[in-house]
Amino acid sequence: MEKRGIPSVMVASAPFEEAAQTQVDALGLDISRIFVPHPIQDRTDEEMREMVDLVFDELLDTLIE
Repeated sequence: MEKRGIPSVMVASAPFEEAAQTQVDALGLDISRIFVPHPIQDRTDEEMREMVDLVFDELLDTLIE
């Protein structure tokens, strides 16, 4: 999406930070990344909203840089 001029941010859970960096390096990408607490799959909708609240400002700032 970045190559098409669409600002993008990859969001992943914290334990995958190293794997994300490996993938970014392998693909030669320069993409912003934000990591959230793990795990996410078992969280309720309310817990997910709370997690989004924690990173929303960072996400928005990254998109408009």
